[in-house]
Amino acid sequence: MEVVVRWLFLLLVVLNAFYFVWHRQQVPLQPKEVPAIVNDGRQGIRLLSESGGAPESRPASPAPAPVSAPAPGGDVCLFLGSFSERGGAAALEQRLLSVDVQSEVRAFEASASVDFWVYLPPLASRQASLRQLRELQARRIDSYIITQGELANGISLGIFPRQDSAESVMQRLRAAGYEPRLRELSRSMTSYWVRVEPDSRRLVDEGMLQRLAQDFPDLQHQLMPCQGVASRG
Repeated sequence: MEVVVRWLFLLLVVLNAFYFVWHRQQVPLQPKEVPAIVNDGRQGIRLLSESGGAPESRPASPAPAPVSAPAPGGDVCLFLGSFSERGGAAALEQRLLSVDVQSEVRAFEASASVDFWVYLPPLASRQASLRQLRELQARRIDSYIITQGELANGISLGIFPRQDSAESVMQRLRAAGYEPRLRELSRSMTSYWVRVEPDSRRLVDEGMLQRLAQDFPDLQHQLMPCQGVASRG
């Protein structure tokens, strides 16, 4: 009896195996759809179905143009600076010449600030201006005789950094019977730059600028017209 049960069990195993093989041959496998994965570099990894479509190819961000790239329309030169003393610009010029970069020092004049000068114009004679000066000093008004220039023998009543301060003094003088005048004085400041010759601009690349910045702190570079901007230092 036990032998019959054992043969029946083996027969069922063989029939199940045969049925499994036959079923796999009759029914083709169905591919499983797996959502594509997109890495857009901003939100980490996400499913394509969440991105709303296939990933678009984005053009790479344009690299900044090198400093030595030619500028359209007219001659444009590279200027390196600025220096408050000509000696600093001259040292940079020599450094550039040592690596065959032709350059020269240029001086720029720029208005740094404006002061306000209160004065009385010259009178008919120096003696009359001196009498007026003594009158002002007797009223305890700070005043000085102007000794040279187009306003020689006039009287200076002070130079003020703020216009409202100058106008306050003028009001006081008018109340005393005088007719003061106001003149703006521009204080200029000279800065020195090193102009790289156009033929040498291609040699001053980003790498050289970084090396120069190590020896010349706060070094700046600007593109400006080669002529008509600066004068030879």
